[in-house]
Amino acid sequence: MRRNRGGPISAEPRINDRIRVPEVRLVGPSGEQVGIVPLAKALELAQEYDLDLVEVAATARPPVCKLMDYGKFKYESAMKAREARKNQAHTVIKEMKLRPKIDPHDYDTKKGHVVRFLKQGDKVKITIMFRGREQSRPELGYRLLQRLAEDVQDLGFVESNPKQDGRNMIMVLGPHKKKTEAMAEARQAQAARKAERQQGEPRS
Repeated sequence: MRRNRGGPISAEPRINDRIRVPEVRLVGPSGEQVGIVPLAKALELAQEYDLDLVEVAATARPPVCKLMDYGKFKYESAMKAREARKNQAHTVIKEMKLRPKIDPHDYDTKKGHVVRFLKQGDKVKITIMFRGREQSRPELGYRLLQRLAEDVQDLGFVESNPKQDGRNMIMVLGPHKKKTEAMAEARQAQAARKAERQQGEPRS
């Protein structure tokens, strides 16, 4: 009975004694091209430098190997991946509810929230809630949504046109600015405010 020797393919590159080819194209510790050398010579150089011989392009002919501190390389790669995940921004969908016969002050307040959400790089779902006889006047909700979209057009665009959903009418606004850009701008503004406060503090 034959055993299935196939296991999961390792994503780790081959290093040192695990490299099984007669010769390699060698790259030095500082990225300099050493050229094509026998594997034994490459391993000898790795020992001299107290570094690892790491296969960085296995499909090349001959494979490309680099002299490096593999433990340090793995650690730095893991830190970069962690930092990239931390900086990844998830777009959030905020929700704002309005009534078709909204008074001007209330409208301005709600619009202010929508403006803030769009500036932060978030999408906003606008819901118009119809009650009683208002349901027979969908054009009131449609006009209100159009007005709001026009009022914030510098910051956002209509991603999903107004549509009736039972007693409600829904529209989705998308931000012109990406979430990552909004976060970067917010950090810059925070740093600027902090610098201003420090300049304004009396020196002892």
